[in-house]
Amino acid sequence: MSTAPKVHAIEATLVVVPMRRALGTSAMRITEAPLLLIDLRTDQGITGRAYLFCYVPAAGEAALALVRDADRMLAGTSAAPADVRRSLDARFRLLGARGIASMVMAGIDVACWDALAIAAEMPLARLLGAPLKPVAAYNSNGLGLLDAQAAADEAQALVAEGFHAIKMRLGRASPKDDLAAVRAVRAAIGDDIALMSDFNQALSPSAARERCLQLDGEGLYWIEEPVAHDDYATTHALASLLRTPVQIGENFQGPRAMAQALSQRASDLVMPDLERIGGVTGWMAAAALADAARIECSSHLFHEVSAHLMAATPTAHWLEYVDWADAILQEPLKVTDGFVTPPDRPGHGMAWDADAVKRYARYSTESLR
Repeated sequence: MSTAPKVHAIEATLVVVPMRRALGTSAMRITEAPLLLIDLRTDQGITGRAYLFCYVPAAGEAALALVRDADRMLAGTSAAPADVRRSLDARFRLLGARGIASMVMAGIDVACWDALAIAAEMPLARLLGAPLKPVAAYNSNGLGLLDAQAAADEAQALVAEGFHAIKMRLGRASPKDDLAAVRAVRAAIGDDIALMSDFNQALSPSAARERCLQLDGEGLYWIEEPVAHDDYATTHALASLLRTPVQIGENFQGPRAMAQALSQRASDLVMPDLERIGGVTGWMAAAALADAARIECSSHLFHEVSAHLMAATPTAHWLEYVDWADAILQEPLKVTDGFVTPPDRPGHGMAWDADAVKRYARYSTESLR
């Protein structure tokens, strides 16, 4: 029996990559992607990788400091994901394994699983017991709070990139403007394209009832996060009221939060986020919960890893696709006729483009030493 790998070092680099299409949401407009690249090196000479989407560069700097702390603590210890999780849970117990701390824990978990799959010479999906099957993807790049005509034009461009489903953002100041944009986009892309929508938690409960009823019957595939992410009472009421499915889940802080939402029948659909649900370990627990509840489960961001996880998810639904990390990857995943297939190479398949990382780098753990 081979010896379990140990952590040799954990390194990280914060890059800020310009987005090809700006993301305009009800909360903020994002034009560049702060990504924290994590490299977990083992004593067997294998490197497991992961990246985190930090929303703002300052959050990336804070996460970088926590990675450095984790490196000091974990060096020389087991790289098994369960062992690493226990150690980090203890380390961050007083701080609270929430927010940036939980993001870092998830990133390290993903890197551990990547290293294990590389050591086993297997794609991550196969290590998890799943085939490398195609997963239906929707294009979530751009399509922010544009006027109706601009939204229609961008929607056509997103479909032309090889997708049968796209997502638009809602939450304009006027309900009439949201309705006009939805109708313009639907007319532009036709009835055969699935059209998801996302309010990004923009509405109060009363406004959500009014606006969602107005949009019900307008051909939306789902309405995502109309109210605060943990207002399960309101989303349950909306799911009971609307014909259009209600989607939540990107803000589940671990599987326990998802279990609570499912127990309250808070939505018709769920979509965990890799860095908030707890990495690969947290995702697999969430997938089991979705399966037990017989609820369809989509992914949020991180399609490079999520494609593997969706292949291993019994109630897999849609894979969210964004191209924000493409600029720093050696081999970005391709979309073929609206589907993404996990690559047939060891691990999750991501490797950094060293020149691009150097070009977009802001800080690294080395710069903190």
